[in-house]
Amino acid sequence: MILVADSGSSKTDWMGYSPEGEINFSTQGINPYFLNAHDIFKLFSKKKEIAAYADLVKEVYFFGAGCSSPDKVEIISNGISSFFRHAYVSVEHDLMGSAYATCGDEPGITCILGTGSNISYYDGKTLHAGNHGLGYVLGDEGSGTYFGRKMITTYLYKQMPADLSTAFQQEFPLDKETVITNIYQNPYPNTYLAGISRFMADHREHPFIIDILREGFQEFVDSNVKDYKNYKSLNCHFVGSIAHFYRDILSEVCLNNEVKLGHIYQKPITGIYNYILRKEGILA
Repeated sequence: MILVADSGSSKTDWMGYSPEGEINFSTQGINPYFLNAHDIFKLFSKKKEIAAYADLVKEVYFFGAGCSSPDKVEIISNGISSFFRHAYVSVEHDLMGSAYATCGDEPGITCILGTGSNISYYDGKTLHAGNHGLGYVLGDEGSGTYFGRKMITTYLYKQMPADLSTAFQQEFPLDKETVITNIYQNPYPNTYLAGISRFMADHREHPFIIDILREGFQEFVDSNVKDYKNYKSLNCHFVGSIAHFYRDILSEVCLNNEVKLGHIYQKPITGIYNYILRKEGILA
């Protein structure tokens, strides 16, 4: 059996192949900045869909947020290997998975706009590391954490229009102390912020929300896409829930900045899975 995983900070999507058929399931996000190898082992042990195949899996291809340095890759690899004891394990950055899903073997710029945000240039074979992906404190422009932060600050600073402020208070009855505790003391502050951003979906036609979406995507383009001198000549692809659900405004911002918009996928797992199986000679 072959398992392929695409992991963001909030959720991990899995697909598996065996001669008997395919399997699909999900787990919480597996990020080496928040979980250690033992945590990963325990997570797998509690998931019945995974435990049933523990001794059958021969190959695991994991693409995850935070897997950009050898020490972080080792955390994920050790956690997976301790559970799938008979498997070859490959761990790569989630941008590599995004490139496989969106670019295939063609050059392009691949972007992630989900809980966090990131970007890289892919030449059709190799992913070229950049200076982006600074996380929810320093970066994550145009992501769920970015927009969640905007919702909280405009609400607490009383910059949010009265009608939106009332609706926000009803859905998220928070104050400064609650926010500070969740961001600076509780685990997974990035997913907390991204969860707040879901408020925008129910009010996406409000001019205030539209303006914030435009500003966030423009900041992503200015800080990330335009950092590549050849961005106007390459297809620029996006994966992630933020890119998917607000694709109309993202498309508008790209058009206004002469960015050649390519694919937009909410979840890249199917594209990654198919790419891996083609490389394995299983799919034509």
